[in-house]
Amino acid sequence: MARPGPYRGKRLLDLAILAVVAVPAALICAVCAVAIRLTSRGPVLFLQERVGMDGTTFVVWKFRTMLDGENPIIPSDDRITTVGRILRRTSLDELPQLVNVARGEMSVVGPRPTLAYQVDRWTDRQRGRLAVRPGLTGLAQVNGRNDLSWPDRIEFDLEYVGSQSLRRDLAIIARTTTAMVGGEGTGATAADDPIAEVVG
Repeated sequence: MARPGPYRGKRLLDLAILAVVAVPAALICAVCAVAIRLTSRGPVLFLQERVGMDGTTFVVWKFRTMLDGENPIIPSDDRITTVGRILRRTSLDELPQLVNVARGEMSVVGPRPTLAYQVDRWTDRQRGRLAVRPGLTGLAQVNGRNDLSWPDRIEFDLEYVGSQSLRRDLAIIARTTTAMVGGEGTGATAADDPIAEVVG
């Protein structure tokens, strides 16, 4: 049976990681922001409402990776900027979500935050995914990410909710580093990408 919420100490782990990565993350973010600003028109950040723990909504922060303007849920290749491709492949476009972690809206590890229309399609069992805060990375992200079908991703997320622990979080964080370097599962598919940018 899934836990009713995050395990004890999970928030402390988030804050500890934030303390360690704050300075290098800020420097990397500054470089990414300059690269976006110099190579394409539009805002540096992409903000979008997502669904978090217990179904509450919040605004997620990402670096903009697409051309400014109206964009489909699943972008065509010609809508993704050159810098955006690099950011997506390395997952650096997600780095501003450290702000969401600091605010307590997200955790470092957990199911990825999703869009409301996706949640509306879930079964009662699948809504168990909302028992914990969404994360920067999670069990699905280190087991295929966008190479997985959306139902398979939900199953990994439910598995995580039911077995979450400090040890498992640390293992997922370690595996995430390898996945980021290899750019595994960063491709999007029209049927399965619940976290794509809807507008620029």
